Amino acid sequence: MKVFTTAISTLVIAAASMTSINATAGMSQHMETALIDTCKAAMSNQKLRLQKTLKEYRLEAKTVALGVVCNGSDIIAFAEQHGAEKTARHLNKKVGESTITDIANVTKYEVTFPVSPK
Repeated sequence: MKVFTTAISTLVIAAASMTSINATAGMSQHMETALIDTCKAAMSNQKLRLQKTLKEYRLEAKTVALGVVCNGSDIIAFAEQHGAEKTARHLNKKVGESTITDIANVTKYEVTFPVSPK
């Protein structure tokens, strides 16, 4: 299972490094669906739903927090814009785990999707 997760992570990073500013253009349908579902879970303000979505797609919360862009905003800011304080706080905690990361150098995965009013 860990080998599969590592292989997927490597493929995601390789695919993202080959794309330009808008990563959606070179992304597989499965990856785009996974990221959109993750963005929707983040804006739901349901920590359990976010964790379940991350587990379903075998994504690490820290990787998502640092590398996913939802409708032009990083996923934490996106969650906050939609009043999802619980999920934003959860993702923020994952970023703050005793490491220093050059955020400008982190690969970003961007998805854009219509957001319906609540």
